[in-house]
Amino acid sequence: MNKSLIFFMLVFVALGADAQERSLKLWYDKPAEKVWEAALPIGNGRIAAMVYGNPAAELIKLNESTVWSGGPNRNDNPKALAALPGVRQLIFEGKYDEADKLAAANIPSPINGMNYQLVGNLNINFPGHEVYTDYYRELDIETAVTKTNYAVGGVKFTREVFASLTDQVIIVHLTADKAGQLTFSADMQSLQKSAVTTRNNDELILTGVSGDKDGVKGAVKFTSIVKA
Repeated sequence: MNKSLIFFMLVFVALGADAQERSLKLWYDKPAEKVWEAALPIGNGRIAAMVYGNPAAELIKLNESTVWSGGPNRNDNPKALAALPGVRQLIFEGKYDEADKLAAANIPSPINGMNYQLVGNLNINFPGHEVYTDYYRELDIETAVTKTNYAVGGVKFTREVFASLTDQVIIVHLTADKAGQLTFSADMQSLQKSAVTTRNNDELILTGVSGDKDGVKGAVKFTSIVKA
Protein backbone atom coordinates (compact mmCIF):
# COMPACT_ATOMS: atom_id res chain seq x y z
CA MET A 1 0.00 0.00 0.00
CA ASN A 2 2.80 2.40 0.83
CA LYS A 3 4.56 1.70 -2.48
CA SER A 4 1.38 2.43 -4.42
CA LEU A 5 0.89 5.68 -2.56
CA ILE A 6 4.43 6.84 -3.30
CA PHE A 7 4.05 5.97 -6.99
CA PHE A 8 0.82 7.97 -7.22
CA MET A 9 2.42 11.01 -5.61
CA LEU A 10 5.39 10.89 -7.99
CA VAL A 11 3.13 10.68 -11.04
CA PHE A 12 0.99 13.55 -9.74
CA VAL A 13 4.03 15.80 -9.24
CA ALA A 14 5.40 14.93 -12.67
CA LEU A 15 2.12 15.79 -14.36
CA GLY A 16 1.94 19.08 -12.49
CA ALA A 17 5.43 20.08 -13.61
CA ASP A 18 4.62 19.24 -17.23
CA ALA A 19 1.48 21.41 -17.14
CA GLN A 20 3.45 24.40 -15.86
CA GLU A 21 5.91 24.16 -18.75
CA ARG A 22 3.20 24.38 -21.42
CA SER A 23 2.52 27.93 -22.61
CA LEU A 24 -1.11 28.97 -22.62
CA LYS A 25 -1.40 30.94 -25.86
CA LEU A 26 -3.80 31.40 -28.72
CA TRP A 27 -1.76 32.04 -31.85
CA TYR A 28 -2.49 32.62 -35.54
CA ASP A 29 -0.56 33.11 -38.77
CA LYS A 30 -3.01 35.58 -40.32
CA PRO A 31 -4.92 38.68 -39.17
CA ALA A 32 -8.57 38.68 -38.14
CA GLU A 33 -9.40 41.23 -40.87
CA LYS A 34 -13.09 42.04 -40.14
CA VAL A 35 -14.13 38.82 -38.36
CA TRP A 36 -15.18 39.50 -34.74
CA GLU A 37 -14.76 35.86 -33.69
CA ALA A 38 -11.17 35.83 -34.95
CA ALA A 39 -10.09 38.94 -33.01
CA LEU A 40 -8.26 38.54 -29.69
CA PRO A 41 -9.94 39.78 -26.48
CA ILE A 42 -8.19 41.67 -23.69
CA GLY A 43 -9.70 43.31 -20.61
CA ASN A 44 -9.51 43.98 -16.88
CA GLY A 45 -13.10 43.41 -15.79
CA ARG A 46 -14.32 46.94 -16.55
CA ILE A 47 -12.75 48.00 -19.84
CA ALA A 48 -11.98 45.63 -22.70
CA ALA A 49 -11.10 45.44 -26.37
CA MET A 50 -11.07 43.11 -29.34
CA VAL A 51 -7.75 43.34 -31.22
CA TYR A 52 -7.80 42.34 -34.89
CA GLY A 53 -4.08 42.46 -35.70
CA ASN A 54 -4.41 43.86 -39.23
CA PRO A 55 -0.98 45.15 -40.38
CA ALA A 56 -2.06 48.09 -42.58
CA ALA A 57 -5.27 48.98 -40.73
CA GLU A 58 -5.32 47.87 -37.11
CA LEU A 59 -8.83 47.68 -35.68
CA ILE A 60 -9.41 47.73 -31.91
CA LYS A 61 -13.03 47.56 -30.76
CA LEU A 62 -13.51 49.20 -27.36
CA ASN A 63 -15.92 48.19 -24.59
CA GLU A 64 -16.80 49.47 -21.11
CA SER A 65 -18.98 47.59 -18.64
CA THR A 66 -21.61 50.31 -18.05
CA VAL A 67 -22.40 51.24 -21.66
CA TRP A 68 -25.84 49.77 -22.30
CA SER A 69 -28.76 50.91 -24.44
CA GLY A 70 -31.60 52.85 -22.84
CA GLY A 71 -31.39 54.30 -19.35
CA PRO A 72 -33.01 54.07 -15.91
CA ASN A 73 -36.56 52.77 -16.30
CA ARG A 74 -39.22 50.45 -14.88
CA ASN A 75 -40.01 47.38 -16.94
CA ASP A 76 -42.56 45.72 -14.68
CA ASN A 77 -45.99 45.14 -16.18
CA PRO A 78 -48.56 47.66 -14.84
CA LYS A 79 -51.29 45.01 -15.29
CA ALA A 80 -49.57 42.45 -13.07
CA LEU A 81 -50.87 43.60 -9.67
CA ALA A 82 -54.51 43.66 -10.75
CA ALA A 83 -54.25 40.27 -12.49
CA LEU A 84 -52.56 38.44 -9.62
CA PRO A 85 -55.71 37.72 -7.50
CA GLY A 86 -57.43 36.23 -10.54
CA VAL A 87 -54.44 34.00 -11.28
CA ARG A 88 -54.40 32.76 -7.68
CA GLN A 89 -58.13 32.04 -7.70
CA LEU A 90 -57.89 30.01 -10.90
CA ILE A 91 -55.05 27.99 -9.39
CA PHE A 92 -57.09 27.32 -6.24
CA GLU A 93 -59.95 26.11 -8.45
CA GLY A 94 -57.62 23.78 -10.33
CA LYS A 95 -58.00 25.68 -13.60
CA TYR A 96 -54.29 25.66 -14.37
CA ASP A 97 -54.49 26.28 -18.12
CA GLU A 98 -56.68 29.34 -17.59
CA ALA A 99 -54.38 30.58 -14.83
CA ASP A 100 -51.39 30.17 -17.13
CA LYS A 101 -53.05 32.12 -19.95
CA LEU A 102 -54.12 34.95 -17.63
CA ALA A 103 -50.63 35.19 -16.12
CA ALA A 104 -48.94 35.10 -19.53
CA ALA A 105 -51.13 37.95 -20.78
CA ASN A 106 -50.66 40.26 -17.80
CA ILE A 107 -47.59 39.49 -15.69
CA PRO A 108 -44.47 39.28 -17.93
CA SER A 109 -42.52 42.46 -18.58
CA PRO A 110 -43.70 44.20 -21.77
CA ILE A 111 -40.09 44.97 -22.73
CA ASN A 112 -36.87 43.02 -22.48
CA GLY A 113 -33.67 44.11 -20.82
CA MET A 114 -31.36 46.61 -22.46
CA ASN A 115 -28.55 45.62 -24.84
CA TYR A 116 -24.83 45.84 -24.11
CA GLN A 117 -23.31 48.27 -26.61
CA LEU A 118 -19.91 48.84 -28.18
CA VAL A 119 -18.21 52.10 -27.20
CA GLY A 120 -16.48 52.43 -30.56
CA ASN A 121 -13.52 51.60 -32.78
CA LEU A 122 -9.93 52.75 -32.59
CA ASN A 123 -8.44 52.61 -36.09
CA ILE A 124 -4.65 52.79 -36.48
CA ASN A 125 -3.51 53.06 -40.09
CA PHE A 126 0.03 52.20 -41.23
CA PRO A 127 0.76 53.37 -44.81
CA GLY A 128 2.80 50.93 -46.87
CA HIS A 129 2.04 47.91 -44.67
CA GLU A 130 -0.38 46.30 -47.12
CA VAL A 131 2.29 43.78 -48.17
CA TYR A 132 4.03 41.98 -45.30
CA THR A 133 5.80 38.75 -44.37
CA ASP A 134 6.51 36.63 -41.27
CA TYR A 135 3.10 37.34 -39.77
CA TYR A 136 2.27 36.05 -36.29
CA ARG A 137 -0.16 37.10 -33.58
CA GLU A 138 -0.98 35.66 -30.20
CA LEU A 139 -2.90 36.10 -26.98
CA ASP A 140 -0.92 35.02 -23.93
CA ILE A 141 -3.55 33.69 -21.52
CA GLU A 142 -1.20 33.91 -18.54
CA THR A 143 -0.28 37.59 -19.04
CA ALA A 144 -3.46 38.77 -20.86
CA VAL A 145 -1.28 40.50 -23.49
CA THR A 146 -1.96 40.27 -27.21
CA LYS A 147 0.99 40.61 -29.59
CA THR A 148 1.21 41.06 -33.37
CA ASN A 149 4.50 40.58 -35.26
CA TYR A 150 5.24 41.02 -38.97
CA ALA A 151 7.89 42.41 -41.33
CA VAL A 152 7.73 45.06 -44.06
CA GLY A 153 10.75 45.95 -46.21
CA GLY A 154 13.18 44.22 -43.87
CA VAL A 155 11.82 45.98 -40.77
CA LYS A 156 10.21 43.95 -37.99
CA PHE A 157 7.15 45.53 -36.38
CA THR A 158 5.57 44.53 -33.08
CA ARG A 159 2.30 45.61 -31.44
CA GLU A 160 1.38 44.74 -27.89
CA VAL A 161 -2.04 45.50 -26.40
CA PHE A 162 -3.25 44.91 -22.84
CA ALA A 163 -5.68 46.36 -20.29
CA SER A 164 -4.09 47.62 -17.08
CA LEU A 165 -6.05 46.83 -13.92
CA THR A 166 -3.98 49.25 -11.82
CA ASP A 167 -4.24 52.26 -14.15
CA GLN A 168 -7.61 51.42 -15.76
CA VAL A 169 -6.36 52.10 -19.28
CA ILE A 170 -5.76 50.06 -22.42
CA ILE A 171 -2.14 50.22 -23.56
CA VAL A 172 -1.09 49.93 -27.22
CA HIS A 173 2.70 49.56 -27.51
CA LEU A 174 4.15 49.95 -31.03
CA THR A 175 7.79 49.12 -31.84
CA ALA A 176 10.06 48.64 -34.86
CA ASP A 177 13.54 47.11 -34.85
CA LYS A 178 14.92 50.05 -36.88
CA ALA A 179 14.77 53.73 -35.95
CA GLY A 180 12.41 56.12 -37.72
CA GLN A 181 10.16 53.41 -39.16
CA LEU A 182 6.96 54.02 -37.19
CA THR A 183 4.52 56.14 -39.20
CA PHE A 184 0.79 55.92 -38.58
CA SER A 185 -2.46 57.84 -38.22
CA ALA A 186 -5.34 57.15 -35.84
CA ASP A 187 -9.03 57.90 -35.71
CA MET A 188 -12.09 56.82 -33.74
CA GLN A 189 -15.70 56.08 -34.64
CA SER A 190 -18.80 54.74 -32.91
CA LEU A 191 -22.16 53.29 -33.88
CA GLN A 192 -23.73 55.34 -31.07
CA LYS A 193 -24.65 59.04 -31.25
CA SER A 194 -21.17 60.47 -30.92
CA ALA A 195 -18.56 63.04 -31.89
CA VAL A 196 -14.76 62.93 -32.11
CA THR A 197 -12.55 65.89 -31.24
CA THR A 198 -8.81 66.42 -30.76
CA ARG A 199 -6.80 68.08 -27.99
CA ASN A 200 -3.16 69.20 -27.75
CA ASN A 201 -2.27 67.43 -31.02
CA ASP A 202 -1.85 64.13 -29.17
CA GLU A 203 -5.36 63.19 -28.01
CA LEU A 204 -8.50 61.85 -29.66
CA ILE A 205 -11.69 62.26 -27.63
CA LEU A 206 -14.80 60.24 -28.46
CA THR A 207 -17.95 61.35 -26.63
CA GLY A 208 -21.32 59.71 -27.07
CA VAL A 209 -24.59 58.49 -25.62
CA SER A 210 -26.08 55.01 -25.73
CA GLY A 211 -28.84 54.08 -28.17
CA ASP A 212 -32.59 53.81 -27.60
CA LYS A 213 -34.25 50.44 -26.94
CA ASP A 214 -37.91 49.39 -26.67
CA GLY A 215 -39.07 52.96 -26.29
CA VAL A 216 -36.48 53.75 -23.59
CA LYS A 217 -34.32 56.70 -24.59
CA GLY A 218 -30.57 56.18 -24.45
CA ALA A 219 -29.17 57.97 -21.41
CA VAL A 220 -25.72 56.48 -20.75
CA LYS A 221 -23.13 59.12 -21.63
CA PHE A 222 -19.55 57.99 -22.21
CA THR A 223 -16.14 59.38 -23.14
CA SER A 224 -13.17 57.47 -24.52
CA ILE A 225 -9.78 59.20 -24.79
CA VAL A 226 -6.80 58.06 -26.86
CA LYS A 227 -3.49 59.71 -25.95
CA ALA A 228 -0.25 59.23 -27.87
